[in-house]
Amino acid sequence: MMGRKLKYTGVAILAFAAAVYLNNTSFLAEHREGKPLLLAHRGIAQRFDETGLKNDTCTAARMLPPKHDYLENTIRSMRAGFDAGADVVEVDVHPTTDGQFAVFHDWTLDCRTDGHGVTREHSMVEMKTLDIGYGYTADGGKSFPFRGKGVGQMPTLDEVLSTFPDKHLLINVKSRDPSEGEKLAAVLNGLPAERRIRIIVYGGDEPIDRLRQLAPDIRTASRASLMGCLTGYIGYGWTGILPDDCKNVMMLVPINYAPWLWGWPDRFLKRMQDANTQVFVIGPYHGGGFSTGIDTAERFAQLPDNYSGGIWTNEIETIANLVK
Repeated sequence: MMGRKLKYTGVAILAFAAAVYLNNTSFLAEHREGKPLLLAHRGIAQRFDETGLKNDTCTAARMLPPKHDYLENTIRSMRAGFDAGADVVEVDVHPTTDGQFAVFHDWTLDCRTDGHGVTREHSMVEMKTLDIGYGYTADGGKSFPFRGKGVGQMPTLDEVLSTFPDKHLLINVKSRDPSEGEKLAAVLNGLPAERRIRIIVYGGDEPIDRLRQLAPDIRTASRASLMGCLTGYIGYGWTGILPDDCKNVMMLVPINYAPWLWGWPDRFLKRMQDANTQVFVIGPYHGGGFSTGIDTAERFAQLPDNYSGGIWTNEIETIANLVK
């Protein structure tokens, strides 16, 4: 009797394992056709030494020897990113004291510009007078190759939206202030529906939660949603049921975690597409924060053959050429 029970138990376990495999193997999934969706982080920007970065590190002061003269978060940089092959360009925003959104990365003005103080505590009129290339140096302050060349180059979000009316944008909210989510929702809700579907917003949990409440059709991402989607899908995605954190969002997938995702790549990507979620693969995660992107030919080669999801990169020209 005991032997028969063990036999039935073994058959049941095998049947369950087979069902899980068939429900999740990508070998039996229809291949997603098309080229990868390329996201240019900060458009085309100056690269910097990423060793030991902290939240308050002045990256302009550790710029690598420049290979071009583009400055991040400028109209010119964004246009160059799209021209190089980007499908999406990422921009950073801060609210201003005169009701605008400034497109600028840093929490303060002191590192990158000739201004001083917290970015959001200034008017857009004032920040239009700043030199956003002022602080860049690749030799410890001996020379500043972009000083004087960035005056008036900090755009508003309205300028970006009007300059690129049919382009896809990823907007990064730099604060944890829920009122910023309200202000941004007011801007985005004023756009036509066909424009809003080309926008994704990510940032702190609090402003993103508020934005979701006020503009529920906008795809979003926050640290909480990213971790919730990733861990939830690894935990029970084999059932085909998606966590709520995986619906109508952006999902960032560290390339070293991708093989652990049920149905990777094609079945997984199809599930996310059906949930109106855009997936971008980023560099490997090792416990100290997400990598910045797929930036080299060696890293690109780690993607599956004929991969058709999203790729997050700081080197759009390199990756776009590899895709071609």
